[in-house]
Amino acid sequence: MATFESIYTALATVTGGRNGHVTSSDGVLDMGVRMPKEMGGSGGAYTNPEQLFAAGYAACFDSALNLVIRTEKVRTGTTQVTAAVSLGKDNAGRYGLAVKLEVAIPDTDPELAQSLMEKAHQVCPYSQATHGNINVELALI
Repeated sequence: MATFESIYTALATVTGGRNGHVTSSDGVLDMGVRMPKEMGGSGGAYTNPEQLFAAGYAACFDSALNLVIRTEKVRTGTTQVTAAVSLGKDNAGRYGLAVKLEVAIPDTDPELAQSLMEKAHQVCPYSQATHGNINVELALI
């Protein structure tokens, strides 16, 4: 395994699990967490782990995409990434995640946009962390 040098460490603490409260060490995150109605929870104006993961993955992937665009000196419109994170069960009844990343790279030839998206998938730390662990689908929109 390659040597790992930490650049930044995020710290978040949850009490109460899926029906609790999450705070970050800097106080920016300070919110209730509830199980969504689709999973038998109360729903409401709360977040959940899948939304937080989707937000993090989308932000990270868009940053990686823009790094690739800058590195390759390509001109594009403003990029956008939407992450759909699904929680489900496999045939053995184990819970798992799947992700679909919908990527928009306006004002770019479709073949070039596809190449940029695939390169971003190789650069993004979230993509590296999920590689071989969960299904991640890339879709150029």
